[in-house]
Amino acid sequence: MNLSIVIVNYQTFDLTRDAVNSIFKYSYPFSYEVIVVDNASGDDSLARLQDYFKDKVKFISSNENNGFAAGNNKALKQVNSDYVLLLNSDTIVNGNTLENIYSYMEDHRDVGACGCRVCLENGDLDKACKRTFPNVKNSFFRLFHIPTNSSDDNYNLTDLPDDEVYEIDCLTGAFMFIRKNVLDEIGLLDETFFMYGEDIDLCYRIKKSGRKIIYYGKSSIVHFKGASSKKQKNKLIYEFYRAMYIYYKKHHAGESSFIVNIVVYFGIAVLFVLKLFFNLFKKKS
Repeated sequence: MNLSIVIVNYQTFDLTRDAVNSIFKYSYPFSYEVIVVDNASGDDSLARLQDYFKDKVKFISSNENNGFAAGNNKALKQVNSDYVLLLNSDTIVNGNTLENIYSYMEDHRDVGACGCRVCLENGDLDKACKRTFPNVKNSFFRLFHIPTNSSDDNYNLTDLPDDEVYEIDCLTGAFMFIRKNVLDEIGLLDETFFMYGEDIDLCYRIKKSGRKIIYYGKSSIVHFKGASSKKQKNKLIYEFYRAMYIYYKKHHAGESSFIVNIVVYFGIAVLFVLKLFFNLFKKKS
């Protein structure tokens, strides 16, 4: 098998169906499989997906929802392919995207993972698709919307073109095309992360192994980001800021002073409380 495409479903029948159909819409010069992991949805979405796709899709059912990373890992532990694609259920894959990135990975053996241009429903770029690794400095600039002339502090790489190909630090978990033998070497997604941060952590480990991470802006997908609700559940807000804490503690706390660590942890806590407060005034879509 050349490529295993892994999609985690959680109560998103329509979105997952459309994502899978966008893959089946095209033919490819490589063998592939689609694996849908149901993360204990608790509704009828798994049964409906199984009935809709029959034997065209491989399904894995989880008894409990232990998070996005854990859901993906259930499939990754079973695949035996050259590449894996982690794909969000709320995406549409455009024509030639998979073929172009597959060909690029075949031609560039030093690349561990590759992403594409991720467009939001309104056509804007999902800035998470090409990033530098977060650190104390660039996070401070980004948080307070402070302009900087330093490319080192430009977290979202807004100074680089959206439709070209170049090396970056970090992709978005919505679309990560990964060489399987790299995962065999560095390990799967860190299940300490429930829903956010696992993509940054994985990219960090890929880069640390000496492989490149490439942004392939010539091909794209559509990401219906935040399609379910404008008002976030408190659990998701908690997991977002918890991921910040986990990532910093895992990769940066050991090289920072005690004072810096305390300031960072306190800042994350303050941001979490403020986000919860402002979320009270948001209405459901």
